[in-house]
Amino acid sequence: MANKLNTTYIIIDAYGEVNIYRYVYFVIIFTAYVLIICSNFTIVCLIWIHENLHEPMYVFIAALLLNSVLYSTSIYPKLLIDLLSEKQVISYSACLCQFFMFYTFGSSEFLLLAAMAYDRYVSICKPLHYTTIMTKTTISLSLILAWFLPACHTLLPVLVMVSDDIKLCDFTLKGILCNNSLYKLYCESSQALTISGGVALINVVLFPLLFILFTYSKILLISYKSCAEVRKKAAQTCLPHLLVLLSVFCLGSYDIIIVRMESDFPKTARLIMTLLLILYHPLFNPIIYGLKMKEISMHLKRLFYSSKMI
Repeated sequence: MANKLNTTYIIIDAYGEVNIYRYVYFVIIFTAYVLIICSNFTIVCLIWIHENLHEPMYVFIAALLLNSVLYSTSIYPKLLIDLLSEKQVISYSACLCQFFMFYTFGSSEFLLLAAMAYDRYVSICKPLHYTTIMTKTTISLSLILAWFLPACHTLLPVLVMVSDDIKLCDFTLKGILCNNSLYKLYCESSQALTISGGVALINVVLFPLLFILFTYSKILLISYKSCAEVRKKAAQTCLPHLLVLLSVFCLGSYDIIIVRMESDFPKTARLIMTLLLILYHPLFNPIIYGLKMKEISMHLKRLFYSSKMI
Protein backbone atom coordinates (compact mmCIF):
# COMPACT_ATOMS: atom_id res chain seq x y z
CA MET A 1 0.00 0.00 0.00
CA ALA A 2 2.76 2.45 1.01
CA ASN A 3 4.71 1.57 -2.14
CA LYS A 4 1.61 2.22 -4.24
CA LEU A 5 1.16 5.69 -2.74
CA ASN A 6 4.81 6.71 -2.91
CA THR A 7 5.85 5.48 -6.35
CA THR A 8 2.73 5.89 -8.51
CA TYR A 9 2.42 9.06 -10.58
CA ILE A 10 -0.55 10.08 -12.71
CA ILE A 11 -0.27 12.14 -15.89
CA ILE A 12 -2.79 14.98 -16.16
CA ASP A 13 -3.85 14.98 -19.80
CA ALA A 14 -6.22 17.92 -20.11
CA TYR A 15 -4.21 20.92 -21.23
CA GLY A 16 -3.53 20.12 -24.87
CA GLU A 17 -2.65 23.22 -26.88
CA VAL A 18 -3.22 25.45 -23.85
CA ASN A 19 0.50 25.13 -23.08
CA ILE A 20 1.11 27.70 -25.83
CA TYR A 21 -0.72 30.32 -23.75
CA ARG A 22 0.29 28.96 -20.35
CA TYR A 23 1.46 32.32 -18.97
CA VAL A 24 -1.76 34.04 -20.01
CA TYR A 25 -3.79 31.33 -18.29
CA PHE A 26 -1.51 31.52 -15.26
CA VAL A 27 -2.06 35.27 -14.84
CA ILE A 28 -5.84 34.93 -15.26
CA ILE A 29 -6.17 32.05 -12.81
CA PHE A 30 -3.76 33.56 -10.28
CA THR A 31 -5.71 36.84 -10.39
CA ALA A 32 -8.97 34.92 -9.93
CA TYR A 33 -7.53 33.03 -6.94
CA VAL A 34 -6.43 36.26 -5.28
CA LEU A 35 -9.87 37.78 -5.91
CA ILE A 36 -11.56 34.69 -4.44
CA ILE A 37 -9.48 34.90 -1.26
CA CYS A 38 -9.84 38.68 -0.88
CA SER A 39 -13.57 38.93 -1.67
CA ASN A 40 -14.60 36.01 0.53
CA PHE A 41 -12.40 36.98 3.46
CA THR A 42 -13.52 40.62 3.27
CA ILE A 43 -17.11 39.61 3.98
CA VAL A 44 -16.04 37.04 6.59
CA CYS A 45 -14.05 39.75 8.41
CA LEU A 46 -16.98 42.17 8.25
CA ILE A 47 -19.23 39.56 9.83
CA TRP A 48 -16.57 38.85 12.47
CA ILE A 49 -16.02 42.55 13.33
CA HIS A 50 -19.54 43.99 13.38
CA GLU A 51 -21.76 42.86 16.25
CA ASN A 52 -25.01 43.47 14.35
CA LEU A 53 -23.90 40.69 11.97
CA HIS A 54 -23.44 38.18 14.80
CA GLU A 55 -26.69 36.45 13.90
CA PRO A 56 -27.19 32.83 12.78
CA MET A 57 -27.87 33.77 9.16
CA TYR A 58 -24.62 35.74 8.86
CA VAL A 59 -22.65 33.07 10.73
CA PHE A 60 -23.77 30.51 8.15
CA ILE A 61 -22.89 32.94 5.33
CA ALA A 62 -19.40 33.36 6.80
CA ALA A 63 -19.04 29.57 7.01
CA LEU A 64 -20.15 29.18 3.39
CA LEU A 65 -17.66 31.81 2.18
CA LEU A 66 -14.86 30.23 4.22
CA ASN A 67 -15.79 26.89 2.68
CA SER A 68 -15.48 28.45 -0.80
CA VAL A 69 -11.91 29.49 -0.01
CA LEU A 70 -11.05 25.99 1.22
CA TYR A 71 -12.69 24.48 -1.87
CA SER A 72 -10.66 26.77 -4.14
CA THR A 73 -7.47 25.97 -2.26
CA SER A 74 -7.96 22.29 -3.08
CA ILE A 75 -7.81 23.19 -6.79
CA TYR A 76 -5.92 26.40 -7.58
CA PRO A 77 -2.38 25.86 -6.16
CA LYS A 78 -1.91 22.59 -8.09
CA LEU A 79 -3.54 24.12 -11.18
CA LEU A 80 -1.11 27.06 -11.11
CA ILE A 81 1.87 24.72 -10.72
CA ASP A 82 0.69 22.63 -13.68
CA LEU A 83 0.40 25.68 -15.91
CA LEU A 84 4.07 26.51 -15.31
CA SER A 85 5.29 22.93 -15.64
CA GLU A 86 6.49 21.24 -18.82
CA LYS A 87 4.84 17.98 -17.74
CA GLN A 88 1.67 17.87 -15.67
CA VAL A 89 1.92 14.98 -13.20
CA ILE A 90 0.64 14.29 -9.71
CA SER A 91 1.48 11.57 -7.22
CA TYR A 92 -1.25 9.09 -6.41
CA SER A 93 -1.27 10.15 -2.74
CA ALA A 94 -1.58 13.85 -3.67
CA CYS A 95 -4.35 12.96 -6.12
CA LEU A 96 -6.31 11.18 -3.37
CA CYS A 97 -5.76 14.15 -1.05
CA GLN A 98 -7.17 16.52 -3.68
CA PHE A 99 -10.07 14.13 -4.28
CA PHE A 100 -10.85 14.13 -0.55
CA MET A 101 -10.71 17.94 -0.20
CA PHE A 102 -12.62 18.58 -3.42
CA TYR A 103 -15.62 16.44 -2.48
CA THR A 104 -15.56 17.24 1.23
CA PHE A 105 -15.80 21.00 0.74
CA GLY A 106 -17.99 20.67 -2.35
CA SER A 107 -20.54 18.55 -0.47
CA SER A 108 -20.35 20.80 2.59
CA GLU A 109 -21.97 23.57 0.57
CA PHE A 110 -25.21 21.60 0.28
CA LEU A 111 -25.34 21.00 4.04
CA LEU A 112 -24.49 24.62 4.85
CA LEU A 113 -27.22 25.79 2.48
CA ALA A 114 -29.61 23.34 4.18
CA ALA A 115 -28.73 24.87 7.56
CA MET A 116 -29.33 28.35 6.12
CA ALA A 117 -32.68 27.24 4.71
CA TYR A 118 -33.72 25.95 8.13
CA ASP A 119 -32.63 29.24 9.71
CA ARG A 120 -34.79 31.19 7.25
CA TYR A 121 -37.71 28.83 7.82
CA VAL A 122 -37.62 29.36 11.59
CA SER A 123 -37.13 33.13 11.20
CA ILE A 124 -40.08 33.61 8.82
CA CYS A 125 -42.48 30.80 9.78
CA LYS A 126 -41.80 30.61 13.54
CA PRO A 127 -40.46 34.06 14.51
CA LEU A 128 -41.59 33.83 18.16
CA HIS A 129 -39.52 30.67 18.69
CA TYR A 130 -36.47 31.83 16.70
CA THR A 131 -34.21 32.66 19.65
CA THR A 132 -35.05 29.43 21.48
CA ILE A 133 -34.49 27.23 18.40
CA MET A 134 -31.49 28.89 16.76
CA THR A 135 -29.21 28.82 19.79
CA LYS A 136 -25.40 28.78 19.79
CA THR A 137 -25.53 25.03 20.34
CA THR A 138 -27.76 24.53 17.30
CA ILE A 139 -25.51 26.69 15.14
CA SER A 140 -22.31 24.98 16.33
CA LEU A 141 -23.78 21.52 15.81
CA SER A 142 -24.97 22.45 12.31
CA LEU A 143 -21.53 23.73 11.33
CA ILE A 144 -19.75 20.66 12.73
CA LEU A 145 -22.08 18.29 10.90
CA ALA A 146 -21.79 20.32 7.68
CA TRP A 147 -18.06 19.54 7.52
CA PHE A 148 -17.86 16.26 9.44
CA LEU A 149 -20.46 14.26 7.48
CA PRO A 150 -19.00 14.98 4.01
CA ALA A 151 -15.50 14.24 5.33
CA CYS A 152 -16.63 10.84 6.60
CA HIS A 153 -18.47 10.00 3.38
CA THR A 154 -15.49 11.06 1.23
CA LEU A 155 -13.01 9.20 3.42
CA LEU A 156 -14.66 5.84 2.68
CA PRO A 157 -13.93 5.77 -1.08
CA VAL A 158 -10.44 7.16 -0.42
CA LEU A 159 -9.72 4.23 1.92
CA VAL A 160 -10.97 1.84 -0.75
CA MET A 161 -8.70 3.45 -3.36
CA VAL A 162 -5.72 3.28 -1.01
CA SER A 163 -6.21 -0.45 -0.37
CA ASP A 164 -4.66 -3.16 -2.50
CA ASP A 165 -8.09 -4.50 -3.50
CA ILE A 166 -8.23 -2.33 -6.61
CA LYS A 167 -5.38 -1.63 -9.02
CA LEU A 168 -4.56 1.11 -11.47
CA CYS A 169 -4.43 0.08 -15.14
CA ASP A 170 -4.38 3.55 -16.66
CA PHE A 171 -2.13 6.39 -15.48
CA THR A 172 -3.50 9.20 -17.64
CA LEU A 173 -6.19 11.37 -16.04
CA LYS A 174 -8.63 13.02 -18.45
CA GLY A 175 -9.15 16.16 -16.43
CA ILE A 176 -7.37 19.01 -14.66
CA LEU A 177 -8.13 17.72 -11.16
CA CYS A 178 -8.68 14.48 -9.30
CA ASN A 179 -12.45 14.11 -9.25
CA ASN A 180 -14.76 11.34 -10.50
CA SER A 181 -12.46 10.93 -13.50
CA LEU A 182 -10.14 9.02 -11.18
CA TYR A 183 -12.53 6.05 -11.27
CA LYS A 184 -11.75 5.55 -14.96
CA LEU A 185 -8.14 4.66 -14.15
CA TYR A 186 -8.86 1.43 -12.29
CA CYS A 187 -8.67 -1.98 -13.93
CA GLU A 188 -12.24 -2.82 -13.03
CA SER A 189 -15.16 -1.08 -11.38
CA SER A 190 -15.30 -1.52 -7.63
CA GLN A 191 -18.60 -2.36 -5.96
CA ALA A 192 -17.37 -0.74 -2.74
CA LEU A 193 -16.66 2.53 -4.60
CA THR A 194 -20.04 2.44 -6.32
CA ILE A 195 -21.93 1.85 -3.07
CA SER A 196 -19.98 4.41 -1.02
CA GLY A 197 -20.36 7.00 -3.79
CA GLY A 198 -24.09 6.35 -4.06
CA VAL A 199 -24.62 6.59 -0.30
CA ALA A 200 -22.61 9.82 -0.17
CA LEU A 201 -24.61 11.30 -3.06
CA ILE A 202 -27.89 10.52 -1.29
CA ASN A 203 -26.85 11.65 2.21
CA VAL A 204 -24.89 14.84 1.52
CA VAL A 205 -26.44 16.02 -1.75
CA LEU A 206 -29.91 14.58 -2.42
CA PHE A 207 -31.35 14.74 1.13
CA PRO A 208 -30.10 18.31 1.78
CA LEU A 209 -31.37 19.39 -1.64
CA LEU A 210 -34.84 17.95 -0.98
CA PHE A 211 -34.85 19.53 2.49
CA ILE A 212 -33.94 22.91 1.01
CA LEU A 213 -36.68 22.71 -1.63
CA PHE A 214 -39.24 21.61 0.98
CA THR A 215 -38.21 24.40 3.38
CA TYR A 216 -38.37 27.16 0.78
CA SER A 217 -41.71 25.90 -0.52
CA LYS A 218 -43.06 26.23 3.05
CA ILE A 219 -41.58 29.73 3.30
CA LEU A 220 -43.18 30.63 -0.03
CA LEU A 221 -46.61 29.42 1.12
CA ILE A 222 -46.39 31.25 4.46
CA SER A 223 -45.14 34.44 2.79
CA TYR A 224 -47.92 34.34 0.20
CA LYS A 225 -50.54 34.23 2.95
CA SER A 226 -48.83 36.93 5.05
CA CYS A 227 -48.51 40.69 4.76
CA ALA A 228 -46.29 42.56 2.31
CA GLU A 229 -43.57 43.10 4.94
CA VAL A 230 -43.15 39.35 5.46
CA ARG A 231 -43.02 38.75 1.71
CA LYS A 232 -40.38 41.45 1.35
CA LYS A 233 -38.28 39.95 4.16
CA ALA A 234 -38.54 36.49 2.61
CA ALA A 235 -37.49 37.76 -0.81
CA GLN A 236 -34.53 39.75 0.52
CA THR A 237 -33.06 36.93 2.62
CA CYS A 238 -34.02 33.83 0.63
CA LEU A 239 -33.26 34.91 -2.93
CA PRO A 240 -29.45 35.03 -2.44
CA HIS A 241 -29.49 31.54 -0.91
CA LEU A 242 -31.52 30.16 -3.83
CA LEU A 243 -29.15 31.72 -6.37
CA VAL A 244 -26.15 30.18 -4.60
CA LEU A 245 -27.98 26.84 -4.45
CA LEU A 246 -28.52 26.99 -8.22
CA SER A 247 -24.82 27.69 -8.69
CA VAL A 248 -23.79 24.75 -6.47
CA PHE A 249 -26.26 22.45 -8.23
CA CYS A 250 -24.84 23.38 -11.66
CA LEU A 251 -21.31 22.73 -10.43
CA GLY A 252 -22.25 19.34 -8.98
CA SER A 253 -24.23 18.32 -12.06
CA TYR A 254 -21.35 19.23 -14.35
CA ASP A 255 -18.91 17.19 -12.25
CA ILE A 256 -21.10 14.10 -12.69
CA ILE A 257 -22.04 14.62 -16.33
CA ILE A 258 -18.58 15.48 -17.66
CA VAL A 259 -17.22 12.11 -16.55
CA ARG A 260 -19.94 10.28 -18.49
CA MET A 261 -19.40 12.41 -21.61
CA GLU A 262 -15.63 12.80 -21.52
CA SER A 263 -14.97 10.50 -24.46
CA ASP A 264 -17.19 12.66 -26.70
CA PHE A 265 -15.98 15.98 -25.34
CA PRO A 266 -13.11 17.87 -27.04
CA LYS A 267 -10.17 18.29 -24.67
CA THR A 268 -9.95 22.08 -25.02
CA ALA A 269 -13.72 22.55 -24.62
CA ARG A 270 -13.73 20.36 -21.50
CA LEU A 271 -10.82 22.34 -20.04
CA ILE A 272 -12.44 25.73 -20.67
CA MET A 273 -15.78 24.63 -19.23
CA THR A 274 -14.11 23.22 -16.12
CA LEU A 275 -12.07 26.39 -15.65
CA LEU A 276 -15.17 28.57 -16.01
CA LEU A 277 -17.00 26.58 -13.34
CA ILE A 278 -14.18 26.60 -10.80
CA LEU A 279 -13.64 30.32 -11.52
CA TYR A 280 -17.17 31.64 -11.32
CA HIS A 281 -18.60 29.68 -8.40
CA PRO A 282 -16.20 30.81 -5.60
CA LEU A 283 -16.51 34.39 -6.89
CA PHE A 284 -20.30 34.14 -7.24
CA ASN A 285 -20.95 33.71 -3.50
CA PRO A 286 -19.36 36.95 -2.22
CA ILE A 287 -20.85 38.94 -5.10
CA ILE A 288 -24.37 37.67 -4.37
CA TYR A 289 -24.15 38.15 -0.60
CA GLY A 290 -22.30 41.45 -0.93
CA LEU A 291 -24.93 42.92 -3.25
CA LYS A 292 -28.16 41.25 -2.12
CA MET A 293 -27.80 41.13 1.68
CA LYS A 294 -28.68 44.62 2.89
CA GLU A 295 -26.59 44.68 6.09
CA ILE A 296 -23.48 43.26 4.42
CA SER A 297 -23.87 45.61 1.46
CA MET A 298 -24.12 48.58 3.82
CA HIS A 299 -20.91 47.67 5.65
CA LEU A 300 -19.10 47.07 2.35
CA LYS A 301 -20.10 50.53 1.11
CA ARG A 302 -18.84 52.08 4.35
CA LEU A 303 -15.58 50.16 4.05
CA PHE A 304 -14.88 51.26 0.47
CA TYR A 305 -16.07 54.80 1.15
CA SER A 306 -13.76 55.18 4.14
CA SER A 307 -10.82 53.74 2.16
CA LYS A 308 -11.39 56.35 -0.57
CA MET A 309 -11.39 59.13 2.02
CA ILE A 310 -7.95 58.11 3.36
